[in-house]
Amino acid sequence: MSDVTIGTRLTELVGVRHPVVQTGMGWVAGPRLVSATANAGALGILASATMTVDQLRSAVREVKSRTDAPFGVNLRADAGDAAERVRIIIDEGVKVASFALAPSRELIARLKDAGVVVIPSIGARRHAEKVAAWGADAVIVQGGEGGGHTGSVATTVLLPQVVDAVDIPVVAAGGFHDGRGLVAALAYGAAGIAMGTRFLLTSDSTVPDAVKARYLAAAVTDVTVTTKVDGLPHRMLRTELVDALERSGRASSLLRAVRHASAFRRESGMSWPQMVRDGLAMKHGKDLTWSQILLAANTPMLLKASMVEGRTDLGVMASGQVAGLIDDLPSCAELVDRLMAEAQAALRALPAVD
Repeated sequence: MSDVTIGTRLTELVGVRHPVVQTGMGWVAGPRLVSATANAGALGILASATMTVDQLRSAVREVKSRTDAPFGVNLRADAGDAAERVRIIIDEGVKVASFALAPSRELIARLKDAGVVVIPSIGARRHAEKVAAWGADAVIVQGGEGGGHTGSVATTVLLPQVVDAVDIPVVAAGGFHDGRGLVAALAYGAAGIAMGTRFLLTSDSTVPDAVKARYLAAAVTDVTVTTKVDGLPHRMLRTELVDALERSGRASSLLRAVRHASAFRRESGMSWPQMVRDGLAMKHGKDLTWSQILLAANTPMLLKASMVEGRTDLGVMASGQVAGLIDDLPSCAELVDRLMAEAQAALRALPAVD
């Protein structure tokens, strides 16, 4: 474990050694990756949206069996069983709850009353201001360079906006993979960085070797944004499947979405009424059409095809632009040690100010 430490408001808030967060990537951020990240001194976040409630409870307990360090759980605030998942987080003593969508004021209060640190992910200044006013302890700010669902504003533009707008710690995401990026984020006023693609490409990640090889072979120009998977801007590797999706018509896209919705219902153990309720919540929260809601059913199963089953031909590979800069598969411990050493070197290389 690295002897180099940089204390920030984030490390103080969640009790980790290093101001680095591994994001909650569906099908990727399971117990092995999260515990390896935690043992390396960073904050690992378990992805729960692709788990049943029972699987989440089991995964949390597995992480606890592998590490005594703090970790978090990411969940959908608009899910029909969100209250049950929050109960698991509280009962199991999880340190951090993170959210891809803004949790309600009531949900934030419930978690904070139980001593859980609440860290929503946001993509706009107004969203950060809202959750800060509701009591969120910190925010993860993802710029357009980040993988998965993304916005159009670059991290270098969005990050200082949010830092200036809220008083809580701000964690920068989107475009980070090394110690120089950490120093740059700190210079902008962030309390740390969050990385997804960089942690996906570690030896502790359970993503199949064939998929990792596809990422490692990618250039920056091989990472694209498409709306054809689920109707929303989604950053991923450009593959033959993505090209085929972009050529497909509306009717075939909806037919495929219905088929995948049925498969995800079986995988998640959800009933059709539960899926409809979640769809209504998503529709209201993001002002989506029903066509987009149906298309959203593509995402979990297409991600599973690659991240679990290793199908580079049939699966979607969400990716930050930094995939084009990554060429190795260190362990989480090696990655964090290297990142902190790079950060120290970058700080020492800065010109002295009189």
